Amino acid sequence: MPTSAISEPKPNPLRVAAAFGVHLFTATGAVWGLLAILAVFEGDYKMMIVWMIVSMLVDGFDGMLARWADVKKYADGIDGALLDNILDYLNYVLVPAVFIVKADIVPEPVRLLTACLILLTSTYQFTQTDAKTADNHFKGFPSYWNVAALYMLLMNLPPWVNFGFLILFNVLVFVPIKYIYPSRNSYLRRLTLALTYLYGAIGIWGLLMYPNQPGWVVWVSLVYVGYYLVLSVIPKKKTHAN
Repeated sequence: MPTSAISEPKPNPLRVAAAFGVHLFTATGAVWGLLAILAVFEGDYKMMIVWMIVSMLVDGFDGMLARWADVKKYADGIDGALLDNILDYLNYVLVPAVFIVKADIVPEPVRLLTACLILLTSTYQFTQTDAKTADNHFKGFPSYWNVAALYMLLMNLPPWVNFGFLILFNVLVFVPIKYIYPSRNSYLRRLTLALTYLYGAIGIWGLLMYPNQPGWVVWVSLVYVGYYLVLSVIPKKKTHAN
């Protein structure tokens, strides 16, 4: 039989199903984003927080599952990076923008303006060819608008103060600071991962207790935010893993 007539072996159907299952798991982020938006319109910020947490957990685990299932090999017809970007824009940008319009965290005259600025600057941030750099950093403010919105909800700062912070973050989108990608960071890696997991655990616990969260939760979590910012801006050697 000619070599050209020999067909390649079919991939294991269980591996194919697992790979597409991971993509389906990632795609559920659209559902959680929709539910978060509906909760915002209902004024149910407790459920908004729940759905935002679910979407962040999906975003946090789908990469690990994608590597385990080898989706690039067994589900190569799906662009996983594009899917991830679409869902990140929905959950990290659109949901908090809707929240800003509906909630009382920025002054009413500038709510729509603030939300529109977030949508526009994030469109730029997401579409930069080097938005995620080769050395595993985000270039410019990495659209953590959901995190910012949740802090503003919990801290109950004056609306004009919140507006000032949001404008600052919009400006920082265009400032080429390289913010670390915590799960792929190579500088003080073990310490960074430990602090990231601790930050996530304390943050989820505190958010789920809203509106009766302990006051210390926010301030303790800001220690990690400070660590993240310092680690992002300090000069780094090429190999500095711990």
